[in-house]
Amino acid sequence: MNQERDKRFHDRAKLRAKEREKVKQTSISQTKQAGGDFKDKIQSYLALHAQALFSSLGRLLQTPFTSIMTIMVLAIAIASASGFYLLLVNVEQLTGNLESSNQISLFLKQEVDDIEGRKLADKIKQNPQVGTVKLMSKDNSLTEFRDFSGFGDAIDALDTNPLPTVIQVQPKNSLEDTEQLQKLVLELKQLPQVDIAQLDMQWVRKLQSMVELARSGVWILSFVLSFAILFIMGNTIRLELEGRREEVLISKLVGATYSFIQRPYLYTGFWFGFFAGAVAWVMVTLVMLILKHPIENLFLLYEKTYSVVFLSFFESLIVLFVSAMLGVLGARIVLHYQLRQMKPE
Repeated sequence: MNQERDKRFHDRAKLRAKEREKVKQTSISQTKQAGGDFKDKIQSYLALHAQALFSSLGRLLQTPFTSIMTIMVLAIAIASASGFYLLLVNVEQLTGNLESSNQISLFLKQEVDDIEGRKLADKIKQNPQVGTVKLMSKDNSLTEFRDFSGFGDAIDALDTNPLPTVIQVQPKNSLEDTEQLQKLVLELKQLPQVDIAQLDMQWVRKLQSMVELARSGVWILSFVLSFAILFIMGNTIRLELEGRREEVLISKLVGATYSFIQRPYLYTGFWFGFFAGAVAWVMVTLVMLILKHPIENLFLLYEKTYSVVFLSFFESLIVLFVSAMLGVLGARIVLHYQLRQMKPE
């Protein structure tokens, strides 16, 4: 009986060993098949993301009023940052057009005539720090003063022309380096023919300070509004997550991973950010189109040509990309915390 019992035990052990070997071989076969069929795995992965992408878009369309309200709030924040950036670009272009107002005016001594002044102007042109040089003769200075001063009758009563010959010097990069400007003014003032060398350095400093302040303001505003977008997007995803709490808990119970659960919400954040960026672009463009003609007409009064700058194609892509990524990041931050707080009871 003992031998018969041992034989039955031995047979059962061999049977279990064969079953384990069979399971092992099946597992190896499946692993090899999965590893060899890499293309199918990629296609399956992309299909899952595509399904999450379009299903999240469908959920946005199911609640149009709520979605539009959220998109408009985000769009206003993005448009504010983009609008101030565009304003800075136009201001910088404007300062470039106003460089001529920062020229150096050299008032020559009274005994210096126009011929000698023209020779001096040709000499100043050879200075590498000088951009353009314009000579105003005594007669031209008198004519311009008569036209713009309003004292035409008094000037006509004068026996001689009291105005000197003037050389207008436009420095190179006059808005960038005030120290070089000061050195250039001192250098020109030491010329024996020059009586007065005048440059409105205070205006140059004010202009530089305003542009620098505007540039810093744009960066600070963009940083603050980015945080606002993250908070708005995070609160939107949190509310949607609470509304689908039962669905999330069931997914956890059946063993769904965090990546699988949070994927649709991340794409929801993407859609919110993308649409908000597109609406913000439209807002900024419409505002600039409305202001375009009034601004250009204003500068025509001052005999200056000025073309309003819009967002370029590359800058528009950056607006869409950054707004979409802010939406995803806001959703990701909330999901990282909220999903771990949701536990089946």
